[in-house]
Amino acid sequence: MGKKGKIKLVVFDMAGTTVNENNVVYKSLQRAINQLGHNFTLENVLLNGGGKEKLQAIRDILKPAYSSLEDMEKYAQTAFADFLVILKKAYENLKVDPYDGTLEVFDFLAKQGIKVALNTGYNKETALSLLDKLNWEEGRTFDVLVTADDVKNSRPAPDMIFVAMKKCGVSIAKEVAKVGDSIVDIEEGKSAGCGLTFGVTTGAHTAGQLHTAEPDFIIHSLRELKEIIAPAY
Repeated sequence: MGKKGKIKLVVFDMAGTTVNENNVVYKSLQRAINQLGHNFTLENVLLNGGGKEKLQAIRDILKPAYSSLEDMEKYAQTAFADFLVILKKAYENLKVDPYDGTLEVFDFLAKQGIKVALNTGYNKETALSLLDKLNWEEGRTFDVLVTADDVKNSRPAPDMIFVAMKKCGVSIAKEVAKVGDSIVDIEEGKSAGCGLTFGVTTGAHTAGQLHTAEPDFIIHSLRELKEIIAPAY
């Protein structure tokens, strides 16, 4: 059993959690923002933008640099448009891999009757591009995909988790676990009322940064989920 009872659905973030794409999305985001004349570090971009819908990530990164919200929004829209172009080009020859143990954990959960959902701050086109490169398929490799395009409010709002629950036939949030590599993933899980929240150290944020969001567990490999979520199965 998990810490707070039987888990019936695990919602995994994509990049940085299950999919290793070498931070190409955040590097593209950094490039698009710095083309405006800024000099934001990748560390800053990851800290303030990690896990978020990408236009909102740009807004949050740019906010300290502008006294006028109107100016900030104008430049955020410009950077977002540039980001989509930069990312599309970067993805053309990008090699991506699942993190070690990811498919093993998906298979383990499926054998226990636990549903697996992927959710992401990416738009659907970007998410499907990643999945295509991995040869992962909704309904085969995992149960459900939910992207920022599928909801009005992205992370840290709970909307994507609620969509995943509905699609997977799970009505009680305490029977859901959320796993992600960013603070906003953990905040999303908590705002949904998930029974368990996990921060994993493979992506955007360090263990120390993840700790500030107070997840139930900080893990270094998805394999650790097997003994926490379903050790007695």
